[in-house]
Amino acid sequence: MLVITGVEQDRKAKQRYHLFVNDSQEPYTNVHEDLLIKFRLLKGREIHADELKQIVEEDTRHRAYILGLTYLGARQRTEKEILRYLARKEIDAESAAKAIERLTREGLVNDNVYATMYAAERMRTQLKGRRLLQQELLQRGIAKDTAKQASQELNEQSETEIAIRAAGKKWPYIKGEPRERKQKLAVFLLRRGFPMNTVKAAVKAVLESAADEDDGHMLDN
Repeated sequence: MLVITGVEQDRKAKQRYHLFVNDSQEPYTNVHEDLLIKFRLLKGREIHADELKQIVEEDTRHRAYILGLTYLGARQRTEKEILRYLARKEIDAESAAKAIERLTREGLVNDNVYATMYAAERMRTQLKGRRLLQQELLQRGIAKDTAKQASQELNEQSETEIAIRAAGKKWPYIKGEPRERKQKLAVFLLRRGFPMNTVKAAVKAVLESAADEDDGHMLDN
């Protein structure tokens, strides 16, 4: 049987409290104030070592949840990103998994929604094709099937329009003979993750636009 002989607030982490037992000068452990109140961890209380151990384990799970919640405050995260973050904070795998379960249950973590929103946003702002976006989702820890589905849900017409925009921006900066420039542009678009049929359509559109501009300049002169 242990006796809590002292409770002191942590100077840096104000929401955590050190517990001293059996007149020890060194803290036995520290817990979040929520658990301090929940389990009435007050000075003078007698408590079994096994019960205190269970409270410490619950405190670790609570800390994992709070850390995950804070990490989500900056932007939406994937399950894998949160697990990696918690591992860096030295949270054990079981507590991290429990935190993910709770965050998912509360609707704060959803890899399916994340993948769909990420793919659509990156296509629009970064001018990338579905193949490259699928690779990026995999790198962020999204499951292969989820990443594939999110990329396939992207509108093909929108992807073609994005490819044409990317090609139009790149074309003026490509040097060489016309045929060489065309090949370089196609390679550029393929590396951006656009499928071959979309690449062909984009290259054709840019070449036609460039030809129209040249004709316009000739008429002006």
